[in-house]
Amino acid sequence: MSEVETSPVARTNGVRDVEVRVWADAEQVPLLRSFAADIAMRLDFDLDAIEDLRMAVDEACSLLVRAAAADSALLCWFEPEEHGIRVRVRVDAEHGEPPSGDAMGWQILTALAATVTETVEAVDGGHRVTVELLAVPGPGEVDPR
Repeated sequence: MSEVETSPVARTNGVRDVEVRVWADAEQVPLLRSFAADIAMRLDFDLDAIEDLRMAVDEACSLLVRAAAADSALLCWFEPEEHGIRVRVRVDAEHGEPPSGDAMGWQILTALAATVTETVEAVDGGHRVTVELLAVPGPGEVDPR
């Protein structure tokens, strides 16, 4: 008999880390929004928090799809935590423009999530751009620090 170690978050809610890889194309973004909403429902987010997460994932993915190099993949990780869900979205880009360069998109994104960070790293003659956000189940329930 074998045992598999499962995190306390997964044991409580039946949700584990999820990694999704799709083409960096706007047509793929609704799929990622759906993953986000499903995971948030399983983590007992309230309806407003579910919709905020859906919109935050949509905005993060849209920012990165616009920056993506031709024929690159958009990777998205959903990582349930004790007090919310961490979402990381990454794409390879030809230019090192940070997502926050799109002032309106970045303002929308930061309004929807408890925390948002971005990184741009040089890799193989291009750049790897990542947006990470933390969403929480409802207003005032969690201090995201």
